[in-house]
Amino acid sequence: MVTRRFFLSGLGLGAAGFTAPAVAAGNTRLPIVDVDLRGSIDASAHGIRPGADDRKSKAFEKLLKDAATRNTPVFLPPGDYAISNITLPDNTRLTGVPGATRIVYGGGGHLFAADGVSRIELANLVIDGANRWLGDTVEGLVHLSNVANVVIENCEIQGSSKTAVSLERSGGRIERNKLSGAADYALYAVESQDLSVTGNQVFDCGNGGILVHRWQKGRDGTIVSGNRIARISATRGGTGEYGNGINIFRADDVMVTNNHVSGCAFSAIRSNAGSNIQIAGNTCLDSGETAIYSEFGFEGAIVNGNLIDGAANGILIVNFNEGGRLATVTGNVVRNLKLDGPYIHDGAGFGFGIAVEADTVVSGNTVENAPKWGLMLGWGPYMRGLVVSGNLVRKSPVGCAVSVVEEAGSALISGNIFDDTPDGAIVGYRWNERTTDDLASESSSYAHLTIERNRTG
Repeated sequence: MVTRRFFLSGLGLGAAGFTAPAVAAGNTRLPIVDVDLRGSIDASAHGIRPGADDRKSKAFEKLLKDAATRNTPVFLPPGDYAISNITLPDNTRLTGVPGATRIVYGGGGHLFAADGVSRIELANLVIDGANRWLGDTVEGLVHLSNVANVVIENCEIQGSSKTAVSLERSGGRIERNKLSGAADYALYAVESQDLSVTGNQVFDCGNGGILVHRWQKGRDGTIVSGNRIARISATRGGTGEYGNGINIFRADDVMVTNNHVSGCAFSAIRSNAGSNIQIAGNTCLDSGETAIYSEFGFEGAIVNGNLIDGAANGILIVNFNEGGRLATVTGNVVRNLKLDGPYIHDGAGFGFGIAVEADTVVSGNTVENAPKWGLMLGWGPYMRGLVVSGNLVRKSPVGCAVSVVEEAGSALISGNIFDDTPDGAIVGYRWNERTTDDLASESSSYAHLTIERNRTG
């Protein structure tokens, strides 16, 4: 059989100008030789062995520096390694045996930190914070700043007393990890540069799952795709600052696609002041507040093909008063909403399927079992340029609530089906006050509204 030693030795001979002996015709058996891990440094050969207390931390850090200087990865055999206060050098490549190599934080400040380097790679490790105290200078169990290329893959990072992974002004990829049991967030990435967060499992975190933020609004370009997120709490309380599965803040050009998000105290996906946001193909289950949010100062949002089952509100594209505008909401399924939320709402409240305000197309969506309004168009004077067509709304007291406040802008409501909406298919409101009969069955006297070809049942 071919072994790793034989294969790599053959590569080495070839590079030196030698060739391996030819295999006799009909004989495909090759010599059996020992297997070892060529191309990496075995930490145990340098006195870094499982079971040692964190007095080995300095030796461990020295080993990482020596290996990084030689551009060589470090391999940790299976076992528990108690270490603390490790500053990762440039070109750190640290790997272990998945599920068996455990790095346990010994306390006293931080576990892994790096700043101003080009590359950090962590793979196949269990990193356990043991819920021990982290110092004021770090935000996460793994805290990396100004790292051009971060690769964290196939790791289990758990038990952080703050955040599991904190990235500042960094890029790279966070891929196929399990991030759990963080007191704050699983991943906090601020001022990122073309970061990819894909295929991770995130669960049981205190205040948020995956956060993509910027200190000042601007291009970010992060991709958040294919992650499974569950059981996100909001231990800090608030009205939506915490408790979100995926949270985008001031970050433009972000894609949030094909994630499975369940059991979040507030939103499954919440974008605040994120322009050119794409939220597509996500499954959002059992959200405590609004399942999908695009709010405040944004321009450009695509919310397409998402499934929402269980939330206080379904999809909100709002805050035109703060510059929130320009969106499409198409092909979503929103169902089984509720009137109660996690706080006392001083506005429209809870229990509606899809709410939009300005320069937005709402088309091809299905809303079922919204206990207040299936669709909500505008809020007081904050309505402009709405096209609402080809939607199906079922089992909602009011199918579509539309603002009839004097300053409200135009809306076209055409070709929708409203089924089992006993209090009216399309009804005019002044904020929360109902002021019209069913506009779907009578000619509208409001010049800003075009209502046509809708069917009721």
